[in-house]
Amino acid sequence: AMHAEAMPIVDVLKLTQADSAIFPKGVPWIRYTGSLEEGLLDIDVVVPGKCPIFGVDNVGTVPLALATFAAIQALQPDLVINAGTAGGFKAKGACVGDVFLATQVAYHDRRIPIPIFDTYGIATTKCTAVPNMIAALGFKEGNLSTGNSLDMTQQDEQLIKSNDASIKDMEAKRKFKSLPLFLTRFGAAVVYVTNLLSVPAILLKSVTDIVDGVRPTTEEFLENLSTAAVALLKTVVMALKFVHGKTVTEL
Repeated sequence: AMHAEAMPIVDVLKLTQADSAIFPKGVPWIRYTGSLEEGLLDIDVVVPGKCPIFGVDNVGTVPLALATFAAIQALQPDLVINAGTAGGFKAKGACVGDVFLATQVAYHDRRIPIPIFDTYGIATTKCTAVPNMIAALGFKEGNLSTGNSLDMTQQDEQLIKSNDASIKDMEAKRKFKSLPLFLTRFGAAVVYVTNLLSVPAILLKSVTDIVDGVRPTTEEFLENLSTAAVALLKTVVMALKFVHGKTVTEL
């Protein structure tokens, strides 16, 4: 959701900012476009942009779901890559700078204590299977738990554990041929939209902070954002080169 996460990838891939006419008039979403492998792989990087009222990065599942839906409708991609940062759990083997490929997503802050609706709220969903990519590139794997808040309530913590999460977005801890890359967090929102529109999706998450650690979230996030961004950049480029020329079933 932050431009800081997107720009290293935009710069390395030599993408240029594109006309936003493909999106509805007035939305703040930004699209960068270009190609890889001598023009044989078209790439679009889409970020939700800034809030026109408060001037901060658009964060949260609602902006991301809207931008994802509009971009898929306009660009008709073969594959969506959701690349961004996340908090990682030391208990699951996460270290700062690790990049995880999410194998399953769920929510931890959509609490609806009514039968059936409670399961709907958590919305546990398998991600697109990419066993060959995992084997070839050596990615760490894990479940991703998504929420809209930077802090974490006791109920959130319980649901994150129930989700068996290795990574969490937004980042937080207890106080103690065509490939759009959606540079942001909130992976469960991306998977909801891509499943709805039957588009394969890969979620790559670079760890900025350790959720079950002892340091304050904001301090650790800001300190490690550049490190995590570099790791994410390298991983995204590797993934792009791997998917080039392959079908989804070959991933």
